[in-house]
Formats: sequence, structure tokens, C-alpha cells
Amino acid sequence: MEETQQSAAKRKVNRPEVIKFSLSVWYLPAAFLLGFLSAWLIWGRDSGVQNVADPSDEQPTVRREVQLDGDPSVGPEDAPITIVEFSDFQCPFCVRWHNEVYDDLMAKYDGQIRFVYRDFPLYQIHPEAEPAAIAANCAGEQGKYWEFHGLLFNGGKELNVNTYNSYATNIGLDLGSFSQCLQDEKQRVEVSGDYEYATSLGVRSTPTFFINGLAIVGAQPLEVFVQAIDKELSGNN
Repeated sequence: MEETQQSAAKRKVNRPEVIKFSLSVWYLPAAFLLGFLSAWLIWGRDSGVQNVADPSDEQPTVRREVQLDGDPSVGPEDAPITIVEFSDFQCPFCVRWHNEVYDDLMAKYDGQIRFVYRDFPLYQIHPEAEPAAIAANCAGEQGKYWEFHGLLFNGGKELNVNTYNSYATNIGLDLGSFSQCLQDEKQRVEVSGDYEYATSLGVRSTPTFFINGLAIVGAQPLEVFVQAIDKELSGNN
């Protein structure tokens, strides 16, 4: 009888420890999950306009008058379709769209699209977005914007000043002039001006496109652009 009482007492002593251990088993995964969700809400979606767009985002339907502001463009000025892209060289969705859609789109509508690129650097989450945009504009000062633009999206290197200088060398820029341009305050003002203008249009994420003023948000597949462009060309809008 004495041994049984001791065993019972032992079980009573150990029970809180078992409960404590059980709670810890559930608490740690729950705490991890809560922390992950909090980080996603803060950094994955961010706030204000600091977002990258998922292709599933709902598309706006209001036609806007979008100014071109003399920004880099390719294609005839009198083309029936004008596409203005607000984009970020460090945005993974933007990189994906340019790698998977851009060339096919321009080839399919050869001579029918004027494509304009405007900067929308996500300052809070992409620290190299503004420097990359400035570097591209500096290449444009020497008449090679689109060559540099292509390397930034397709070159496969980490974005930093060494990469910009390497790309400048690859396309034959005058490195002295290029380096001076990178420090020119007017280039920073140009990029931030694009950002502020896009914000005034209601742009909230990258990439955002305006096809004759109608927005397409996200790295949408070629078919989405074909549908929108064909509708514009047919006059059914």
C-alpha cells in the first residue's frame, strides 16, 4: 500500500510537467506560424504602394490619360497601341514578364505598338531599384537605353554598381561619362518623378501596364495582352 501511494504521489508531481511539455509542443509551432504570418503581412504585402503584383490581381477597368513625359520608348510614335509600363528592375514579377512575354508581344504586333518604360522603384523593399533605373537612364544619355534595359532584366547578375559598370562596358559606353551621370541629381529626380506620377494615377504595384490608358496589373501572360490589344485594334472598347 505504501508503494502505491508513492507512485500516485509521483504521478501527481509529474503531471504538471507533462502538461507543460504538451503545451510547449503546441506553442512553438503556433508561435512560429504567427511570426511567419506577421512577417508576410509586413514584408510580403507591405503597405501603401510598396508591392509587387501577382498575376491573379483584379484588373481595373477605368481608362486613364497617361502621360509619356519623354520617357524611353520603342516602336512608332503613331502606333495604334501605346503601352506604358511602370516597373522596377529589381521586381521578380517584372523580370519574369520581360523574360517570358515582352519579346513575343512586340514580335506579334510588329509596328503596331509603341512601348514606353517608366520607373516605379519600390523604395522600401528594393534598394537597388532606383540605382538601376538611374543607370539605365545614364545609358540612355549615350543612346543605349534599351540595350542596358535588356541587360538589367536578362543579364542574370546581382544589381549593384559593379554590375552597372560591367554592363556599361559590354555595350560600349564611355565609362567616365557614365560614372558622372550616376551621381547626377537630375537623374534621381527623374526617377522619383516617375514614381510620384504613377502614384497619382493609382499605381500600387509592379509591374503595372496601361494599354491605351487601360490598366493591366501584374506579370500577366501573353494571352491577356493579346486579348486587350485585339479589342483595342477592333474598336470594341
